[in-house]
Amino acid sequence: MAHTKGYRWGRKSKYKAAKEALLKAWTYAYRDRKVKKRFFRGIWQNHISSATKAQGLSYSKFMKKLKDNHIELDRKILDDLSVNNPKVFEAIIKKVKGEQ
Repeated sequence: MAHTKGYRWGRKSKYKAAKEALLKAWTYAYRDRKVKKRFFRGIWQNHISSATKAQGLSYSKFMKKLKDNHIELDRKILDDLSVNNPKVFEAIIKKVKGEQ
């Protein structure tokens, strides 16, 4: 019953309703921790894609060239660079393209 503190109506005080509410809540919490990761990965991909398209390169080709050049930056870091440090991100794109 301590876990149902703050729930509304009978779900905080009636044992059966509280138990059912907790089962549902914990199931959704477990599932949505994974959904959250999926959601953010999609956002990062969109940001990276728009930044690479501005430089004349598609997202998939950019990721392939990153891998070929052994540049191991994950999507979260690439997104942060594309949003907050566009000059650094442009330098990465130039390195990947081979323009340096």
